[in-house]
Amino acid sequence: MASPASMAARRVLSAASHAGHEGGSARTWKILSFVLALPGVAVCIANAYMKMQQHSHEPPEFVAYSHLRIRTKKWPWGDGNHSLFHNPHENALPEGYEGPRH
Repeated sequence: MASPASMAARRVLSAASHAGHEGGSARTWKILSFVLALPGVAVCIANAYMKMQQHSHEPPEFVAYSHLRIRTKKWPWGDGNHSLFHNPHENALPEGYEGPRH
C-alpha cells in the first residue's frame, strides 16, 4: 500500500502535468476564434446585408383563398376583424390589404 506522502506527491505531479495542457488548449481556442469564428460571423453579416438590399418591398398579390382568414366569430377587441397584433402593412383582411401599400 502506498504511503500518504507518496499519494500526495502523486497528486501534485498529476495536477502539474494537466496544468501544462490547459494553457495550450486555451491558446488554440483563442486562435480558432479569431481565424474561424470572427470571419464566419462577418460572412453571415455580409450575406444578411446583401439579401436585405435585394429584398423587394412590394407585397405579394392578394388572392382571396377560401381556406384562409376565416372568421367564425369576431375578435373581442376593436372592430372584431383585426387580430390583436395586426399590422396593416403585412397582414391582409378577408377582403384584402387595407389602405395604400408602400
